[in-house]
Amino acid sequence: MRRSLVAVVAVLVALLAGCSSGPEPQGQGGGAPSADGAFPATIPTAFGDVTVPAAPQRVVALGWSDAETALALGVQPVGASDWLAVGGDGLGPWVTQRYTTPPQTLGTLEVDLEQVAALQPDLILDTRSSGTKERHDQLAQLGVPVVSIPPGGEDYLTGWRDQLRMVGAAVGKPQEAARLQSELENRFAQARQQNPALNGATVVSGAKNTLGEYAAYVGRTGRVEFLRELGLVNSPAIEAIPTQGFSVPISREQMNLLDARVTLMQAISGNPADITGDPLWGTVPSVAAGRGIVLDDRTLSLAFASSSVPGQLYTLDRMVGPIAAAVAKP
Repeated sequence: MRRSLVAVVAVLVALLAGCSSGPEPQGQGGGAPSADGAFPATIPTAFGDVTVPAAPQRVVALGWSDAETALALGVQPVGASDWLAVGGDGLGPWVTQRYTTPPQTLGTLEVDLEQVAALQPDLILDTRSSGTKERHDQLAQLGVPVVSIPPGGEDYLTGWRDQLRMVGAAVGKPQEAARLQSELENRFAQARQQNPALNGATVVSGAKNTLGEYAAYVGRTGRVEFLRELGLVNSPAIEAIPTQGFSVPISREQMNLLDARVTLMQAISGNPADITGDPLWGTVPSVAAGRGIVLDDRTLSLAFASSSVPGQLYTLDRMVGPIAAAVAKP
């Protein structure tokens, strides 16, 4: 019988996934990385320590951005989930490393265990996922190491540092992971130095779905983390709204909640024109003042949502300038 895993709150994930937690310089369970290629490697997870006995040869990457993180470290998964619905091999143009052999495309919210088992994996990466014990336990039935969310982690809120560290340790590339972390942190530092006006400026990062509903992301999600790395501050009005999810809904009667020094909006599974053509969008004070940004480049929008090292490097090259220009407007 075909067995599958169904993550909870599928509707929320369709709108809001791609989230991650706040920055932690060493990541949970940090410290000096061991030498690359050192095995066995033990990785702390929310479900206990996981030991990878030897260099994996057949990696299956199920978590959000796990595949492109492994690729950035020089490891090509044999199976991968396409969370961003990029299509093809699941890699957007922001990923410079490419597959020599495309992986088997696997499910996201729903994962077919028989399909995964047929790939004969020796390592399963699931570092940014729903993170439920049910999902972990069913994957663990396959009898191979499963690297799930970090200790204390929550669904889809694994930060890029933790993801990079965990994947790096599991595939035997901890020093390369540390190098990539340093590279991205240096790029953020350079952007802050070159754009001091961003420091302390308020921002709202939001989305509009195909149902016409607006939402604003909250503090520990990947998009907000990226903006915070630039020195921006998530809108206190948004942060003050209680939520158990990745975002807070914004009703059409409360559009002023989207106001900030700069307001950034994405269309989720829709058309950016659905935002720019909405008269209510123009009533947001920051938008009326010319400080609203709608991401109309699909590749940039997806790279921003990836919250991976490659995605953030791509986004830095293309988004900092428009944000700085918007902040500078009166």
